[in-house]
Amino acid sequence: MTVASTYDFLSGPSWEVAPLLLGWVLETRLEDAITAVELTEVEAYDQTDPASHSFRGETVRTAAMFGPPGHLYVYRSYGIHWCVNIVTGPSGHGAAVLLRGGRPLAGIGKMIERRGRSDHLADGPGKLAQALGLTDADYGRDLTAGDTVRLRPGRRPKASLAGPRVGITRATDAPWRFIAVHPE
Repeated sequence: MTVASTYDFLSGPSWEVAPLLLGWVLETRLEDAITAVELTEVEAYDQTDPASHSFRGETVRTAAMFGPPGHLYVYRSYGIHWCVNIVTGPSGHGAAVLLRGGRPLAGIGKMIERRGRSDHLADGPGKLAQALGLTDADYGRDLTAGDTVRLRPGRRPKASLAGPRVGITRATDAPWRFIAVHPE
């Protein structure tokens, strides 16, 4: 399998890509440290969806969502936390998958330093971004290039749960939130 074909699935609709991302590993190489999480919770967003940042069309803020799949769309939530999305679908169509949670795999000491605590390191979108050291400096970054931030296959969950997204006020009934189920 070629590197390009490894990421072909990202060109699909966000609601189909989102559950496929569960179990994948997002890794950063920043500040002389490697950190990584296994993705355990994600949410899909699409330009046809009134809850999506891309719903009103392409803007300076949302341009990355309309770019090629496999790039990052990073935004600040409530003026406090950075949130990280993986762009999906074809170029020109505004869609992405919000990374809501992950299980720490590597660089846990660095994650603790970044988060200022040793529990709940990546169990929310802002926490995940902070633990991995991701900010607006990573907006538009190509994950397929494998430089400072990369996405790689990991442990597929036995199953996943789908349900309504959280933290939004529009299109709240869309079952586009996916959570990995791992029997332990």
